[in-house]
Amino acid sequence: MLGLTACEARQPPVAVDKPAPAASAPAAGPAYKRAHSPTLAAVRKRGYLACGVNPGLPGFALPDVHGQWRGFDVDICRAVAAAVLGDANKVRFTPVTAQDRFGALQQGRIDILSRNTSWTFARDAGLGLDFAAVTYYDGQGFLARKSLGLASAEELSGARICVQAGTASEGNLADYFRARGLNYKPVVMDSEEEARRLYENDGCDAFTADVSALAAARSVLNNPNAHAILPDVISKEPLGPVVRQTDPAWTDIVRWTVYATVLGEELGLTSRTVEQARETASDPETRRLLGVEGDLGPLLGLSKDWAFQVIRQVGAYHEIFQRDVGQDSGLKLDRGLNALWNAPKPGLLYAPPMR
Repeated sequence: MLGLTACEARQPPVAVDKPAPAASAPAAGPAYKRAHSPTLAAVRKRGYLACGVNPGLPGFALPDVHGQWRGFDVDICRAVAAAVLGDANKVRFTPVTAQDRFGALQQGRIDILSRNTSWTFARDAGLGLDFAAVTYYDGQGFLARKSLGLASAEELSGARICVQAGTASEGNLADYFRARGLNYKPVVMDSEEEARRLYENDGCDAFTADVSALAAARSVLNNPNAHAILPDVISKEPLGPVVRQTDPAWTDIVRWTVYATVLGEELGLTSRTVEQARETASDPETRRLLGVEGDLGPLLGLSKDWAFQVIRQVGAYHEIFQRDVGQDSGLKLDRGLNALWNAPKPGLLYAPPMR
């Protein structure tokens, strides 16, 4: 045993591999060259944003008595103009029908489509387009005369139902009745206005569209109080601006413009207080959003104060909602799903952090 111990003692020590040196951490800040946006370059060269909107949907896109476009979707485009050009008024609005809206974008006649358009799989994956963000969480419903005494859409079996051609509503309507084994007669019209007029003139028993569009339609009927939106919501309709898929940098610009309005509300900013907040805010995220510190704007190819301009000129999300479709408007829609995620009555509205 003593001999063995001596032999073991004379064995060379076992080599132990040293750990490989750790890879060096990337330098702080962007490690890539910012992507070029052909759309941003074109907008700046011509001096205005080309925006496609609904030809006439109260609360969302409608010229006023002076010919000025007003509405929720209009304000989304104005916010983008404020972000990229520094002036919310540098927008030219192009009315586009439901049938022509995607073609207008694909062919480059508009830079952004902001027209109560639902984000669906087929549209996102099959048209060469991107939905930048959800600006309004909606769902399809039914408008009917109170005199019919309807309590549910399931009582519409055998009814004539007006619906606009070329919309998700047309397919959703067919799916809803087929899934329940109910019969109905679709009355398909080319435009929302035609469908609404036919409904008002008793050409159909009910009118189906997104609930927000039904509220808009009811607001301009001769006797709005004679009509009710039934409680059934038969689909999910996330609405938002659409851009070309070939320009991801432009998609980011539109997306973060929307998020800037949401973060503005979350951080307690308004168009009236944002200038003072820029001078006095101590919260780091507020300071980054308003361009007081950090260089986030240049990552999008924008100025440091791009989000400040959005909120100052157009407003935070709650201001846009309130004046266009909320309690200060003719539609008087509740926030519902479109409330902030951390509101007393939480909704779905949520923006990634500004950092």
